[in-house]
Amino acid sequence: LLFSYFILFFIWRLEVGLELLTQVVFVQDDISNDFRKAQVLEVKRHIKEIKGIDFSYTDAKGKLTLFVYHLEKAIREGADILLIGTPDASLITPALKKAAQKGIKSIIIDRGVQSDAYTAFLHSDNIEIGKMGANYIVEQLKGKGVVVLLEGLPNADVTQLRTQGFMSVVAHYPHIKVIKRVANYLRKDAIKVSEKLLDDNVSFDAIFSQSDSMLAGVRAVYKARNLDISKIISVGCDYTAQAQKAIQEGVQSASIKFPLAGKESVEVVKKLIVNEKVDKNIVIPVQLITQSNAHEVKPIF
Repeated sequence: LLFSYFILFFIWRLEVGLELLTQVVFVQDDISNDFRKAQVLEVKRHIKEIKGIDFSYTDAKGKLTLFVYHLEKAIREGADILLIGTPDASLITPALKKAAQKGIKSIIIDRGVQSDAYTAFLHSDNIEIGKMGANYIVEQLKGKGVVVLLEGLPNADVTQLRTQGFMSVVAHYPHIKVIKRVANYLRKDAIKVSEKLLDDNVSFDAIFSQSDSMLAGVRAVYKARNLDISKIISVGCDYTAQAQKAIQEGVQSASIKFPLAGKESVEVVKKLIVNEKVDKNIVIPVQLITQSNAHEVKPIF
């Protein structure tokens, strides 16, 4: 009889264990990036609502080789579903193909890849984001002036597409000059870039920053040097709480709301668990935020 109870207990534990076998791993690029950290937190918050999920995440600290290692490790250890926030559009292609061959579902979040070996790609129209920022700045400058284009990670498709969209608009304005600088979506890098521009006495009228975190770095430098940044037209991307406050205070002109896509990614996970069909390409709308609507639009984090 005791042996029978033991067997029943073992079967019960096995059944409970099977309920926890859906392994979801978020392979993330760099959690020191405010946006990427907020993505993980949003996923973590919403995925708790799903029973039978074993969720974990990794942080590659901005190192591509470590990111690929984390991705391959998750595949090797039998993840069922991968959430992927990649730093590079092409170098993870072999790992994606390997995951697909093993039947692992891959959800690409916001930064695209040069491969179709994934289950779903959740993103916003980054060309449109670039155009939106350019049109706002051109209008404010009345078609004449110098604009600093503060770019993110050079190998990320998000960066390339935003730049493409921005430049496609300003190309029609011969009296707009663009100065490109790279700050890798990091506040600390934007601080260095801003200090160098000011030290070199580079004069400019506007900034289009491909993230609000970088723009916060620019403001920090201006504040430290007792310079009035409100005289500069400044547009960021993401629309963080910090950006909302800056817009309301008049020290940032605008931000383009770029959703985290964490909640939407979890919705895809829910469908995959029950073998429901999901769209391969999921586009999330963007929105221009200025002083006129900042009070009524909730920041992404």
